[in-house]
Amino acid sequence: MFLVWGLFIVVLYTSIVQVRIIQYHEIANSLRNRIEAREFSAGRVLPSESELSVEFKVSRVTVRRALEVLRDEGLVVSRQGFGWVMASDQLTQSLGRLGTIEEQMLANGMFSERRIVEFNFEKATRKVAKVLNCDQVLRVKRVNTANGEPFAVVTVWCPFELGQHLSRKEVEQSAFYELLEIPIGGATQTIGADSATKTDSALLEIPTGSPVLHCERVTRDVAGNAVLLSHHVFAAHRTNFVVDLPSAGKSIAPSGMRLVD
Repeated sequence: MFLVWGLFIVVLYTSIVQVRIIQYHEIANSLRNRIEAREFSAGRVLPSESELSVEFKVSRVTVRRALEVLRDEGLVVSRQGFGWVMASDQLTQSLGRLGTIEEQMLANGMFSERRIVEFNFEKATRKVAKVLNCDQVLRVKRVNTANGEPFAVVTVWCPFELGQHLSRKEVEQSAFYELLEIPIGGATQTIGADSATKTDSALLEIPTGSPVLHCERVTRDVAGNAVLLSHHVFAAHRTNFVVDLPSAGKSIAPSGMRLVD
């Protein structure tokens, strides 16, 4: 009797394991077909394990095993704070010289576009007024895309006197550096880590609270006057910043590095 029950349990366990193996391979095949059909594009965040478990009517363990199969094939990667993401080359930007995002994307063989979200002439906030030394500004908020996928939300403030002649169409088609009728002297850029707000996550098509890189840039003319203030929010899983550090004594800390208060 005990032998019969033992055989029954072994057969039942084997059947369950075989079903699970069949299930996760079928799920992996289904997702692979959707990837090949370009339902999911490079860099895009996939549905969560919970959503996929509901869709395929299986446990999250089975879904995770299917995703691990695709990871081993190099099709997807797991990113902290995002979940599972379509594998793609990260967007690399060099901080060695002053330039535009579009120039960096073109150098990487990517097609970049701007989509204007907000375009307003308005009263400057206290912080913006202090940086740009003016009361009225042009504020432009846009989404930058690489090969059709959003990767940055950029907000730019420009003194009214410099931006009053600009139109929404012009700033959508060209960089401010090209539109301002003054020579640019240089810029200071500060980069930190943050989490995506509800608004930015919707524009970047990533989960709210996901890791982002938050950059602030102050651009100056040749006389040292601030002429642009810009905030850049990059999806962290898609962005790399590269800085060339020349030899500068015995310190191991990058030049300009400081602790945040």
